[in-house]
Amino acid sequence: MISVIVPTYNEERNIEGCLRSLESQTLPRESFEIIIVDGQSKDRTVEIAEAYADKVIQQVSRGVGGARNDGVMVASGKIIVTTDADCHLPSDWLESIRDSFEDPKNIAATGLLRPEIAGLPDIERAAYKIFFEMSNVFLLIAGRLRVYHLCGANSAFRRSAFMKAGGYTDLPYADDVEIVKRLSKMGKITLSDRINIGYSVRRIRKVGLIKYTLMIFRNDWAVMFFHYHPKKSDYAKQNYG
Repeated sequence: MISVIVPTYNEERNIEGCLRSLESQTLPRESFEIIIVDGQSKDRTVEIAEAYADKVIQQVSRGVGGARNDGVMVASGKIIVTTDADCHLPSDWLESIRDSFEDPKNIAATGLLRPEIAGLPDIERAAYKIFFEMSNVFLLIAGRLRVYHLCGANSAFRRSAFMKAGGYTDLPYADDVEIVKRLSKMGKITLSDRINIGYSVRRIRKVGLIKYTLMIFRNDWAVMFFHYHPKKSDYAKQNYG
């Protein structure tokens, strides 16, 4: 059994698309469960999610990492998969994740992000395409050096290893970078270009691409190499009306 955990907050415009892409997976539906962890949404997010998800719970822990931790606590699967409510998952996404765990030494897996840029002005489309292509090349090179970024929108873990590591730390940003430092001491982490998703750029657009890029260097690199823990961020929990 695979457990897919999706944190939500006022996602009525996006959650159905994400859940429909999960319903269209090549794996049999009975081989995975969908768990929605809702952060007290004020819109129809929960109502929509209940039509697709196996479990819909209310978040009790802090932060998006805390929401994922809450989901793990009610999960039935030996493999935990995380994504975001505004992502679209290719039909072979879970199958590719399952295959990555055929290696018994593998305790976590991640992949690449494809920006969803339809409808944006040409110059923005070009900028995001270049940005994500460069980011993916960097991730592949870093993976060969055994340096990983377990993006919360596209990651999977053995539940036993995740629990032993203590789950996500309560950070406003880069908790998916920090957890690598603990997991990498416990076993093998893999990055596969087969595990790729459609990733919404809406948060990046709201922050601004230049500011976002600087934020990555400031926070991700600082967490990864210098044990820095961000104190605050306006990136994760926002409204996008």
